Amino acid sequence: MIEGMSARPTLHLLKIAQGIETPVALRRAQQRRLRSAASGQGRLAHFTRNRPVRAAELLAGGSIYWVIRGHISVRQRLLDIVDATNARGTQGVELVFHPELVTTEPRRHRAFQGWRYLDASLAPPDRATVIDPGLPDSLARDLYRLGLL
Repeated sequence: MIEGMSARPTLHLLKIAQGIETPVALRRAQQRRLRSAASGQGRLAHFTRNRPVRAAELLAGGSIYWVIRGHISVRQRLLDIVDATNARGTQGVELVFHPELVTTEPRRHRAFQGWRYLDASLAPPDRATVIDPGLPDSLARDLYRLGLL
């Protein structure tokens, strides 16, 4: 680091987990994606048309925080941001993230489209809850609604 310059705080991304009811459902969906032949690369990634301008800050320890049913609920560490083209030929980038889901203290968040930057000071703290993909859907939904998952 250059003398006289201060390190910037970690920056994160916020994204709605569309169609996902619980953190367990997100884990299952991501496990299916990893196993599918279509992913081919054995990595988890989300395609977006817009490259984050603050990519260097995101990759310096940032995570993608998932909003599930109106609450920030889990996060995954961002590993990379790479140029990509989707199946329709649209140019954009892939946000590549670590497969480990870390539950957070639930925090309400309104709906939005796309992704948003999330300052580290506004990110909810981690919880010690383990996401068990073997939970039945109905039990996972009930535990999530009670704030136990």
